Amino acid sequence: MKTLSTRLLLFILTAISRLSWKKLYKLSDIFRFLIFKIGHYRRNVIISNLQNSFPAYNESTIQSIAKKYYRNFTDIIFETIKLRSVSKKDLLERFEIETKLLDHYYAQQKNVVVVSGHLGNWEMLNLFASAKLSYQIVVVYHELANEIFEDWFRKVRTKFGTEMVPMKEAMVKALAPREKPFLFVLINDQSPNPEKAYWTRFLNQDTGVFRGGELIARRLNAPVLYMGILRNEIKRGFYKTYFKLITENPKQEPANNILQCQIEFLEEDIIKQPDNWLWSHRRWKHTRPDHLLPFQKRQELKSE
Repeated sequence: MKTLSTRLLLFILTAISRLSWKKLYKLSDIFRFLIFKIGHYRRNVIISNLQNSFPAYNESTIQSIAKKYYRNFTDIIFETIKLRSVSKKDLLERFEIETKLLDHYYAQQKNVVVVSGHLGNWEMLNLFASAKLSYQIVVVYHELANEIFEDWFRKVRTKFGTEMVPMKEAMVKALAPREKPFLFVLINDQSPNPEKAYWTRFLNQDTGVFRGGELIARRLNAPVLYMGILRNEIKRGFYKTYFKLITENPKQEPANNILQCQIEFLEEDIIKQPDNWLWSHRRWKHTRPDHLLPFQKRQELKSE
C-alpha cells in the first residue's frame, strides 16, 4: 500500500512538472497559504532562527523577511518538481553565471572543489551547471530513505549529466579518475555531529561546520571556490550565481581556514538577501562542546 501511494504521488508530481511556469507559481502560492498560514509549518523554528541571527532587527523586519522566505521556500519546491520535465533551453534562460574563474581552471585542466550553502534553488543550479558548463559536475548529497523517491529525484538531478555522490562515499568518489576535469560540489551548511565539527561564529551564533569539504580539498589539492546564489528579486524563478576564490593550494592553508572563508562569504550573501537562505532547517540544534579538540578549531598548519 505504501509503495502504491508513493507511486501515485510521483505520478502527480510528474504531471505538475509539465505545467507552465505561470501555473506552477499559482500552485506555489496556494501551497504557501496552506502550509504557512494554516499549518504554521516550522514557524517557530524560522522566527527563532531569524531573531537569533539578526538580534538588532525589530519584530516588523523579522516578520517581513519570514514572509518573503515563505514564498521562496514553496517556489523552490515547485521549481524543483518542474525540473523533471524542464527543457535544457528553458533551464539555461533562468540563470546568469559568472564563469571567469571556472574557465581559467578548465583551460588548465584542473579539478575544482566548490563549497556553498542552501541559497536560492541549489537543485536548479545543479541541473543548470551540468547543462551549461564543460566540467563534469559531481554533487555530494544525502540519499532519501524511500528508494522510489530516491530513484525519481536521482533521474531529475542527473538528466543533464550530473554525477550524484552519497555523502558516505564522498572521499572515495573525489579521488576517482574521470575523463575530464570536474567540479566537486558540497553544500555543507547543515548541522553536523558537534563532536566532529569545526566550530566558529556564524550569524551571531556558535555554529558547527562539516569538515568534509576541506578534507577533500586537501586530498585533491585542488583550487577551492565559494559559490554564491542570488535570487532575482523582480523576475520570479530567475537566479544569478558567482564564484570567489578561497585558495589554490589547500595543503598550504591553516587548518579550517577554508571553512572559515566559506562561512564568512555565506554570511555576506545571507545578510545581502536574508530571505534567500533555508531558515526552516534546525541549523543550530546542537550546542558547542565545552572543550574543543585541536581539529575543531582554526589553527596554523604545522610544518612537516
